[in-house]
Amino acid sequence: MRYPEGGGLTAERRAFREGIRLKAGERFAAGEKTAVIAKDLRVSVRSVERWRRAWRESGMEALRSAGPANSPTVTDSQFAVLEDELGKGPSAHGFEDERWTLARVQTVIRRRLRVSLSVATVWRLLKRHGWSWQAPARRALERDEHAVELWKKEVWPRVKASRRPMVAGSSSRTRPISP
Repeated sequence: MRYPEGGGLTAERRAFREGIRLKAGERFAAGEKTAVIAKDLRVSVRSVERWRRAWRESGMEALRSAGPANSPTVTDSQFAVLEDELGKGPSAHGFEDERWTLARVQTVIRRRLRVSLSVATVWRLLKRHGWSWQAPARRALERDEHAVELWKKEVWPRVKASRRPMVAGSSSRTRPISP
């Protein structure tokens, strides 16, 4: 199930679900049957069975909410350390050129913070803290504007129009379109 803003339940919804689990826990203590609890609380029998098993092993505390599922894995203080490291530049971390890529940032996080994140998580972390992808400040000196304009006028129209025209066809190999 997908939730708005990319994941997790709202605090209100999490509290609502916790309330349902706690009601089920009270009914477990009263000795009610699983199917009756599931029907009354309008949840699946499997969910009630799972909650009953957790309740049996750890009591009512096992039915409480564990908090949001998408809590950040890098704290604000750790991110401050990461920003200092990124400010030193890629060459300070052993990379051959001055480009930060997500994979390189991922490596710095793993080495310096000892936290293992996926590349997608690194992107979300940087985006959440106001970082964006790098764009060059100016165009390359070697760029030949005349050659670029010439290519756009002469070559691109030929490349763009090189597809075969669409004609009616048949998806059957053994029975082509009959007249």
